[in-house]
Amino acid sequence: MGSGGSTGRGARLAAAEGPDGVEQRLEVRGRQVPAELWAQQGLRKLYLSDAGLREVPDELAELQHLRTLALDGNELMEVPEAVCDLPHLAHLYLGRNGLQELPPSFAQLRSLRCLWIEGNFLARFPRALLQLPELRSLQLGDNRLCRLPAALTRMAGLRGLWLYGNRFQEFPPVLLRMDHIRVLDLDRNRIAGFPDLSGLASLRLLSYDHNPVRQPPCVGDEVQLVGDGAQEYMEARQERLQSLQRQEEEGTEAAPVALEDGPEDGPEDGEEESAALTGSPEET
Repeated sequence: MGSGGSTGRGARLAAAEGPDGVEQRLEVRGRQVPAELWAQQGLRKLYLSDAGLREVPDELAELQHLRTLALDGNELMEVPEAVCDLPHLAHLYLGRNGLQELPPSFAQLRSLRCLWIEGNFLARFPRALLQLPELRSLQLGDNRLCRLPAALTRMAGLRGLWLYGNRFQEFPPVLLRMDHIRVLDLDRNRIAGFPDLSGLASLRLLSYDHNPVRQPPCVGDEVQLVGDGAQEYMEARQERLQSLQRQEEEGTEAAPVALEDGPEDGPEDGEEESAALTGSPEET
């Protein structure tokens, strides 16, 4: 995600994509988006990253089919109201602006699945986000958050949560009840101790690097850790799991086989359905 570079002094490029999948590039001069852009109401994707924008025209709301909108790296001090009037918007990039909050109307973006709002000035978790049922990935890194609301559990669809570079001094307790979270990034905070996280059954990746912790957090055997001491922790865990596996195999080989009359025994329920899950963000 980024701007298309520049074509001369004061000119930058915007990129847009229509329903046919063909990309076009338009010049952004003097912080003004070309007026002809708003006439293309069939647009599906619009990238206005690093364009020096301080505001976005109300005409943006006419792009009712827009699914991806990138406004990252601009000079926006608030979210344009027109953004909140895009009913099909699924991916929204607002990182590296001057945002201090999100408007209540942000809750209208009911189709939103991926929101990147890193590198802003959010000191409180935006309440409007609690009303977005389809949100899967939430990037809140490099803001000023120090706590999370207890109502975060309403976001049952959330799978990836990035909170690095904030001001948390303790592990947010509500996260212990977010058992559907797969990716959790708390890098570069001020957390001195982590609770037992082995109860987070869906967790697959935890980053806790650059926090004043003395030992890796206790997590489930499927979780990949990123942080001080994580490599040694995972190597020791792998050795333990391999040892347990060898013991089970040796026990199976040594166990007597009992033959009984009657119907053949089949596998236990669920034995044929075991699967290994990976821990990558869903929409990034």
